[in-house]
Amino acid sequence: MTVGSEIPVAEASTDFDVQRIREDFPALDQSIYDKRLAYLDNAATTQKPRAVIDRITRYYTGENANVHRGVHFLSQQATDNYERARATLAGYVGLDPAEVIFTAGTTGAINLVASGLGQSMAPGDEVIVSTLEHHSNIVPWQLACQRSGAVLRVIPVDDDGVLDLDAYRLLLGDRTRVVAIGHTSNAIGTVNPVRQIAEAAREAGALVLVDAAQAFAHGPVNMADLDADFLCLSGHKLFGPTGVGALCGRRERLESLPPWQGGGDMIETVTFKKSTYSDLPHRLEAGTPNIAGVLGLEAAITYLAGLDWPAVKRHEDELLRAASDRLESIPGVRIVGTAPDKSPVVSFVHEKAHPYDIGTVLDRMGVAVRTGHHCAMPLMKRLNLPGTVRASFAFYNTMGDVDSLIDGMNKAESVLG
Repeated sequence: MTVGSEIPVAEASTDFDVQRIREDFPALDQSIYDKRLAYLDNAATTQKPRAVIDRITRYYTGENANVHRGVHFLSQQATDNYERARATLAGYVGLDPAEVIFTAGTTGAINLVASGLGQSMAPGDEVIVSTLEHHSNIVPWQLACQRSGAVLRVIPVDDDGVLDLDAYRLLLGDRTRVVAIGHTSNAIGTVNPVRQIAEAAREAGALVLVDAAQAFAHGPVNMADLDADFLCLSGHKLFGPTGVGALCGRRERLESLPPWQGGGDMIETVTFKKSTYSDLPHRLEAGTPNIAGVLGLEAAITYLAGLDWPAVKRHEDELLRAASDRLESIPGVRIVGTAPDKSPVVSFVHEKAHPYDIGTVLDRMGVAVRTGHHCAMPLMKRLNLPGTVRASFAFYNTMGDVDSLIDGMNKAESVLG
């Protein structure tokens, strides 16, 4: 298999210069309510490096044209750049460029697969998801099951936020068609043993879709390592633009999906009696794509490929450990989600204050966190919680951001307690 363009990866360094990294992200250099911004809502969306912002600006100021449709210079240039971006992403995940379908994001990618596979499901077929899933990896499968008569099965989770793999294996059977699993929980940070889950699914003859929206911000994700059939991602979660993402998949699996949308670029011929369709990847990309977003996504991937990821991992682990330890030292605070393998996400509650009230006080202190159910209502119901406060870190965060979070919580305790 010919894999997309390889991206050079930075040589390992002996330390991680977070202050230097922060200079690449202009949005971080601001104050909120006269307080230095501590941006801790990275699981919702990440800030963008100047390289991404500049790439989008360059497209709109000097390269703007539609792709695949023109013979003039700008259109050919836009097409070449767009397809090069596809090859860049393909190389990052270890696939052929034809195996990368650009979408509006992870939600669009999952819906594309669920809609396509749902057309071949029959009553009694089964789809397995987990209690940890984001709504975007639940609702599309519910819709597919409702249309086909298939049944949705759910992997349970324990009080620490760890999936019950023994129960999962009992759910697998000869009617299991798909296992759709999140790589990393956006709500509580649990990193799932995806390859182990995929291997068990394969033994049952099921396809595997991985929602990797939360994973790419914390390091490269390779299809071969996961042993998945489909991999879904969002640009805005990995320091790229909003409104763009991708469905990455094995060629034979993508070819089995019927066209999801009809229109320009996905066709080969059109008559009023019949239409025929293009080959991959264009057969699954109808209409004018988010060209600027795709180019910005390529810039984000190129930026990420230049990072020392072992150093990033150590830095993020230190932030996670410091934030967790210091929050637990505050009376009344309880960490939600204590899996041994976690992304740098700290989800917590306070026995005397509602998450929304805590988030409001933190905001006035310049600390941006997320409050609520985090689009994971079934998980919150399982944990018997209305929601949590979620502080989610990225590699550009500092111990100063942890200090701001703790100072804000001390302020919240004095105000709300």
